Amino acid sequence: MSQHLSEQEIVRRDKLTELEALGVNPYPPELFHVSHYSQAILDTFDAEQNNLPDVSLAGRIMSVRLMGKAAFAVLQDAGGRIQLYIGRDAICPGEDKTLYDEVFKRLVDIGDFVGVKGYVFKTKTGETSIHVSSLQLLAKSLKPLPIVKEKDGEIYDAFTDPEQRYRQRYVDLVVNPHVRNTFIKRTKLVKTIRDFLDAHGAMEVDTPVLQNIPGGAAARPFATHHNALDVPFYLRIANELYLKRLIVGGFDFVYEFSRNFRNEGMDRTHNPEFTVLEFYVAYKDYFWMMDFTENLLEKIAIELHGTTEVTMGDKVLNFKAPFKRVPIYDAIKEFTGFDVSEMDEAGLVDVCKKLHIETDASMGKGKLIDEIFGAKCEGNFTQPTFIIDYPVELSPLTKKHRSKAGLVERFELMVNGKEIANAYTELNDPIDQRARFEEQAKLMERGDDEAMFIDHDFLRALEYGMPPTSGIGIGIDRLVMLMTNQASIQEVLFFPQMRPETEGE
Repeated sequence: MSQHLSEQEIVRRDKLTELEALGVNPYPPELFHVSHYSQAILDTFDAEQNNLPDVSLAGRIMSVRLMGKAAFAVLQDAGGRIQLYIGRDAICPGEDKTLYDEVFKRLVDIGDFVGVKGYVFKTKTGETSIHVSSLQLLAKSLKPLPIVKEKDGEIYDAFTDPEQRYRQRYVDLVVNPHVRNTFIKRTKLVKTIRDFLDAHGAMEVDTPVLQNIPGGAAARPFATHHNALDVPFYLRIANELYLKRLIVGGFDFVYEFSRNFRNEGMDRTHNPEFTVLEFYVAYKDYFWMMDFTENLLEKIAIELHGTTEVTMGDKVLNFKAPFKRVPIYDAIKEFTGFDVSEMDEAGLVDVCKKLHIETDASMGKGKLIDEIFGAKCEGNFTQPTFIIDYPVELSPLTKKHRSKAGLVERFELMVNGKEIANAYTELNDPIDQRARFEEQAKLMERGDDEAMFIDHDFLRALEYGMPPTSGIGIGIDRLVMLMTNQASIQEVLFFPQMRPETEGE
């Protein structure tokens, strides 16, 4: 994009020139030692003991109130915000008052980074503040920040437009402090999961993002080309098949936080690039996995909120284990009135017509059942609920049910009307797996662009033998949405995908 400077941007560039003429480097190279952060000072300062006589902080100037030979300013750092008291004679003890009169009063703007040294005290109004004895400009801001004003409890000129916020997340994080808290909680959530898995003997691994076969899920991939090998590659839609290869190789418990890519729609719960946690455990089944998953989510809720109850919009979700378990056919019958458990493809198409659900010729039995559940049932499950025992046609990587013909040992975890996790007792019979892949190939020939490719190397791995295994994928972005009370996935991604900006934006 070409650069069209506003009047304020021109003024700031002029100030940059003036600073350089005064011999002040607006982007100094030397290290500035930070001894304290604002929130730690606010939390620990004791005025009677005068326990913080020497501190140094760095951050952005967020407001300035000039009073002749002194000024109050607010500095924002990674910890939060704190007030500065800047006296001319304190930062300019000699006859030369240039640093205060010229640099600070005229040429330092809101948004500039400064480093300050001084001591902590309380003002007459009781506000913990820094009495500045030394001030240094660390970085000049050439674009003015949106100034969010507050008066009598009302917010004015807030930086709230979603498109602007997502495109300029760096600005959003500066002027909307609550946004920062969402991502701090996201990091804490991920750490909680890692600690939980590590404590149970799991090993974190990495698997390829570029794959020659996009396997492990029913989804449309992003395609690319590897020039050196002169072959097509795909950004992974899932890492499942690679993690299972590691189980074949002798690891009993592996996990990965996987960046996945699916070339599909975008909405409030879907982004084409997203994060999934997948883990696989040898010698376990989907009953064990349900127990383990509900204990993990209970732990996350307690770590982030101090309780198993989590507010989401106007609802209170309770992650106290155990969670309810409902067979998928029972859910469909409850919310549609139709028993589809014995229906063939034609019967399912007829049910879809009666329920006003669109279908097309590419849809097989499994996808038709999935459409019915998604359209009429999924949204009804607010509290954490395991939907279990899916039809075999819908689950090509899942072991057949030990006691229910035509079904597989699979569950999806529904919370607040959305799928959060998907798990199986994994199919480890290579002959059965090959037949399932071949059925997927037939669906692909019918035009189903989400059908799975046949992965011959994965079949070969299974032929070497994979022990009984259970695996799961948990949508981290959706889980963060629930745990931080966010209705849009874009609110929990630092940089969600956006349409490219056009000239002049």
